[in-house]
Amino acid sequence: MNSPNGLPAAFTPSLRRLNELSLANSFASLPPAFYTRLQSTPLPSPYLVCASADAAKLAGLDPASFDDPQFVEIFSGNAQMPASLPLSAVYSGHQFGVWAGQLGDGRAILLGEVPATAPAEAVGAPGDPSGVIELQLKGAGKTPYSRMGDGRAVLRSSIREFLCSEAMAGLGIPTTRALCVIGSDLRVMRELPESTAVVTRMAPSFVRFGSFEHWFYNDRKTELMTLADFIIARHYPWLQDEANRYQALLREVTRRSAELVAQWQSVGFMHGVLNTDNMSILGQTLDYGPYGFMEAYDPAHICNHTDAQGRYSYRMQPRIVEWNCYALGQALLPLVGDVDDVYEALAVFKTTHIDKMAALWRAKLGLATHQDSDTALVEQLLNIMAAGRVDFPVFFRQLSQMTIGGERDPAIPGTGGARGDEALRDLFIDRAAFDAWSVEYRQRLRAEGSVDVERRQAMNRVNPKYVLRNYLAQVAIDKAQQKDFSEVQRLLHVLQRPFDEQPDNENYAALPPDWAAGIEVSCSS
Repeated sequence: MNSPNGLPAAFTPSLRRLNELSLANSFASLPPAFYTRLQSTPLPSPYLVCASADAAKLAGLDPASFDDPQFVEIFSGNAQMPASLPLSAVYSGHQFGVWAGQLGDGRAILLGEVPATAPAEAVGAPGDPSGVIELQLKGAGKTPYSRMGDGRAVLRSSIREFLCSEAMAGLGIPTTRALCVIGSDLRVMRELPESTAVVTRMAPSFVRFGSFEHWFYNDRKTELMTLADFIIARHYPWLQDEANRYQALLREVTRRSAELVAQWQSVGFMHGVLNTDNMSILGQTLDYGPYGFMEAYDPAHICNHTDAQGRYSYRMQPRIVEWNCYALGQALLPLVGDVDDVYEALAVFKTTHIDKMAALWRAKLGLATHQDSDTALVEQLLNIMAAGRVDFPVFFRQLSQMTIGGERDPAIPGTGGARGDEALRDLFIDRAAFDAWSVEYRQRLRAEGSVDVERRQAMNRVNPKYVLRNYLAQVAIDKAQQKDFSEVQRLLHVLQRPFDEQPDNENYAALPPDWAAGIEVSCSS
C-alpha cells in the first residue's frame, strides 16, 4: 500500500534542500576509456516546465527546492553541484537489428548519484541493492558521442519522456524516473524548428546492453570484465559467489527483461525503439522516444512512424527483447566461457515470459486460479478484440463490472438501469462473438467460486483506468509550447494514480477523439 506521495506507506523519507544535496559518481571510478569528462553546454534563459515531487522525494530532495532559482540553473546544466563529476558514457549497439558501432551518450550527461531514500521497488528497480540514484541530464549539449547531432532535446520529446517515465512508475512497471523538464526559447532544427529542453532522468544505473557490446566488438576483454564486475558488485552482489558469475548475470538480466516485456504488454505499452542500446542492464524501461499505449487493439500496431518494417510492433516485442538478450549473451561470451552456458542462461527467457504473461492475463481477467484452458480463453478474447478494434484500456477496466449472473449490479457506478454486459457489448462490432466468449468466461468464474465484489476490486488494481494516450500528451505539449505548463502538471497527477477512480478526471479515461488518429510519433519524438 502506497502513501499519497507514491512511497510505501510505512516509509517517511528524510528530505534535503537543494544546497544540501551531495553528489558522488561511482561510474567515474571506472577507467577513463569508459567515458569522457565534460561540462554541459549552457542553456539560454532556462525556465521550469514541470517537476515530479514523487521523483524528487526518491532522491531525497525536498520538492520545495523547485522554487529555488538554483534548481533551474543546476538541472538545465548551467550550474554544477558540489562534488559533481559530470561525464558522458561510451557504448555501442544494434539499431533496428543492424550493428551500428560506437554510439554513446550523444546528448546525455551524468551528473552523479545521490543516496536513494526509498526501497529499490519504489525507485523503479526491484531488488537493486546499490541504494543510489544517478541523475542524468538529457539534452544538455554536444558530447564526443553526438556524431552528427546537436546534443539537444526538444520540449516536445522531453515532456513525453517526463510524463511516460512517471506514468510507468504509477503502473508499477520498472522504469527510469524523471525529476523535471527545464525549457528554453533556444530553437533547434528537427523536421521544423523547435524549442529546446533538458529532462533530468533518474535510475540506479544507465548501463545498457550496448555498454557490453562496445567492448566485445572492440575485442577488449579486460574492459568487458571490468564493466561486468562493476555491475555485479553494485547491483547484483548475490551473484558474486556463483560458480560462473557472468553466466548468472546473463541469466538474471534475461529473466528481468522477459518479465519487463510481459508487463509492457499487459498494459498495452509499446517501446518504439527496442535497440540494444536502449535496453537497461537492470531490467528497467529505458529511453522514451517514440512509444505508445494500445488504444484500438491491434497486435500488429506500430507506434513508431519510423519503423516501416514493424520490427518493434506490439506483438514483436517479446521476440525482439529476446533477440536483444541474445546480443548481450554474445557480448558476454568471452567471460561466460562456453557457448552452451550462454544458451542455458538465455533459455530462461521463454519460460519466464510465458509464465509471467499467463499470470498477468489471469490477473487482468480476475482469475484467482490456473486452468489449462485459460490460454485459449485469452486468445479467443484478443482475437475478438482485434477484429473489432476494441479499446484496450477501456475494455479491461470495464470488464470488472461484469457480474457472474449477468444482471446489473447497483454497486457499479455508471451502469444505470442497463444489464451488466451492455457497456461491454457496446465496445464490440460483433456482439454475438463477445456474448459467446462471455458465456465461457462466466463458466470459468463460477468454476473457481469467484465473488463479484472481490473480483472487481482485484481487477481494478491491475487494469488501469488512466494511461498516457498520445493525444493526452499532445494536448499538454501544445499548451506547453504556448508557455502554459498547467496541463503537463495536471496530467502528471492523473497518471500517478492510474488505478484510482478520479471522478474529477473522467475525461482523461475517455475514448480518444477522431483527430487523435492523425498523431504520428517517430525517432525524432
